[in-house]
Amino acid sequence: MSVAMLEHPDPWSEDEYFALGETTNRIELIDGSLWVSPAPSKRRQHIALLLAMGLYAAAERVGLLVLQDVNLRLVSGRILQPDIVVADTDDAGGTVEAAEARLVVEVVSPGNAGTDRLLKPQLYAAAGIGWYLRVEQPDDSVELRLERLAGAHYVPAMVAGPGQALVCEEPFPFELEIASLLERCRPG
Repeated sequence: MSVAMLEHPDPWSEDEYFALGETTNRIELIDGSLWVSPAPSKRRQHIALLLAMGLYAAAERVGLLVLQDVNLRLVSGRILQPDIVVADTDDAGGTVEAAEARLVVEVVSPGNAGTDRLLKPQLYAAAGIGWYLRVEQPDDSVELRLERLAGAHYVPAMVAGPGQALVCEEPFPFELEIASLLERCRPG
């Protein structure tokens, strides 16, 4: 990231945001401010990859696309990069519109816990995205918390922890087995 980027005196526009090009940092645009974070931990990336693989076939069966670290435009001037987006879109371009998103997934880590538990769900809900899957990592385990949009906020729909599977019919039929996810995430 250049020094000029840090000295930007005015709010950032979408054009300026996209002019940054691809970077190794995760950069999100929220109401004229850039939120910059380094790449997620290896474990967090591994969990996100396994979840994306677990969702892929089920999403494809109903004509949806599973994308990782894609630009998700919630409204003009508000672009986030969830760990996973399942969307009714194609693979052209670099941005998914909120109206195309069926499910957003965030894998929580200690450095972004408040953002993933509080801020991002509020922003996703305000954009009208129907489903939010938050992945917690208590004690090196994995817990999946699926939430559905009810009015202006998300409410719990299902929770699955070790020894359980998350079996859903909405927003599309899929099943994620926690045991196989944990087995594949163990060092060795």
